[in-house]
Amino acid sequence: MKKKTTNTQESEKKYKANWKEKIKPYLYIAPAFVGIGLFTIYPVIKVLIWSFQKVNQLDTSKTKWVGMKNYSYLISNSAFQKTLLNTLIYTGGTLAIIMTCALILAFWLNKSQGHLTIFTQGAAFMPHVISSVSIALVFSMMMNPSFGLFNKVLTAIGLPASPWLTSSSTAMPSVVGVASWKAIGYYCLIIIGALQSISASIYEAASLDKAGVGVTLRKITIPMISPQLFFVIITMTIGSFKVFDTVRLLTDGGPNNATSVLVYYIYKQVFWESNIGRACAAGIVLLILVGILTIIYFKLLSKRVHYQ
Repeated sequence: MKKKTTNTQESEKKYKANWKEKIKPYLYIAPAFVGIGLFTIYPVIKVLIWSFQKVNQLDTSKTKWVGMKNYSYLISNSAFQKTLLNTLIYTGGTLAIIMTCALILAFWLNKSQGHLTIFTQGAAFMPHVISSVSIALVFSMMMNPSFGLFNKVLTAIGLPASPWLTSSSTAMPSVVGVASWKAIGYYCLIIIGALQSISASIYEAASLDKAGVGVTLRKITIPMISPQLFFVIITMTIGSFKVFDTVRLLTDGGPNNATSVLVYYIYKQVFWESNIGRACAAGIVLLILVGILTIIYFKLLSKRVHYQ
């Protein structure tokens, strides 16, 4: 009986010890999960609930359940349709310009050496550090049709002046250009880090096999940095969909809603129209769009990402 009791006690001790070891990792990550729950999951659930309501924050008793009315309004509203199109144009434009320029700049800086290269890397990264407010104010002055620097340069070389931010046809390209200028350096440094992680022996083997520049780029360089490129595309797309400060400061969504994007539309619904429910519905649309694009990226591009 004593042996059985001893064995039972030992097994209980082992079980308690194992249980404590198993629960330790969850205790370590519990603070992070609490933060995610409070500041991410709960707000998303709250926004989803409000998107089906006509919200009155001053008197919650007057908040009414309206079902799909907020969503049906957005679908049929021409201003919201224009906003969706502007968001897609902005995202596509910034993605194309930033990826192209960042890749070219990264390949050039990776091959060159010396103090000038270090200075160029710092200069390329500098716009990312500068406040968006400062950048927007400086560019708005340089793009001023009357006394802006850009138009003075154009007229000096014999080209016609551009309306830049004051015309519906040139406002969105101008905003895309400013946003791209700010972000190119940041993504360029990410790609440079990926290029420098490639072993030189791989390129030596390629040169021994007499592989050309195009073949080396297509078969070695791009596949080797594909994880970083995939990360850049995902983060850049999500960041482009969330743009607000650049649009707010440069054009205020104008002229004629030519630069109004989704987050700015949500801002206007909350602070101008005081329509919380409609703003929440637009936020859910934004969440769905970003989710769909992320899934498409993973479906189309994840198979082409080569992890070392």
